[in-house]
Amino acid sequence: MSTELEILKSARTIAVAGLSSHDWRPSHEIAEYLQKQGYRIIPVNPNESEVLGEKAYARLEDIPEKVDLVNVFRRPEFVPDLVESAIAIGAQAVWMQPGTVHPKAVERAQAAGLLVVAGPCIHVEHRRLKPQLS
Repeated sequence: MSTELEILKSARTIAVAGLSSHDWRPSHEIAEYLQKQGYRIIPVNPNESEVLGEKAYARLEDIPEKVDLVNVFRRPEFVPDLVESAIAIGAQAVWMQPGTVHPKAVERAQAAGLLVVAGPCIHVEHRRLKPQLS
């Protein structure tokens, strides 16, 4: 089973780091798609109070429930700290969207036992793998 398929099958709660309330932003469009597919979306953005009907949190560490997957929509220089936070909260996986990949952060997440996808878009992969997800 591919890592993408394993993550999409096992994850129920997805923290979206960098989720914007602007519906023209890719983070918003993709999080809305995932929400419609049945995933619980938790916005992580210190500049937002609520996105897609869900309370937003400033940091991963502020989320009061278990997070399965951290989906990253931040510039690469912010990714190492996000990976450390994902490890600290016990997330199972990190998904770095196109343009967010940080090679050392990938290595760190893998070394800590997290499943990692770096580069492919979660929306594209979900649509591609949808027949295998049911």
